[in-house]
Amino acid sequence: MIGDLDISGVFLPTLLVLMGITYLIYLLVHGLLTRLHFYRLVWHRALFNVALYALLLGAVDSLSRYLMT
Repeated sequence: MIGDLDISGVFLPTLLVLMGITYLIYLLVHGLLTRLHFYRLVWHRALFNVALYALLLGAVDSLSRYLMT
């Protein structure tokens, strides 16, 4: 996660790109959990969504570090 990505001369922080990828994955997981009516079991939906995003961001970061080595 060190450094920047050069996209057509525009330098983007790596974390920003990982957060965008994570958001797309989050939308898929959120849609799946909604269709499965999983949120009926969740006490605080907003807190659960923030925690889910944080877990997914950690997983994407770990996966990107593993793939870059």
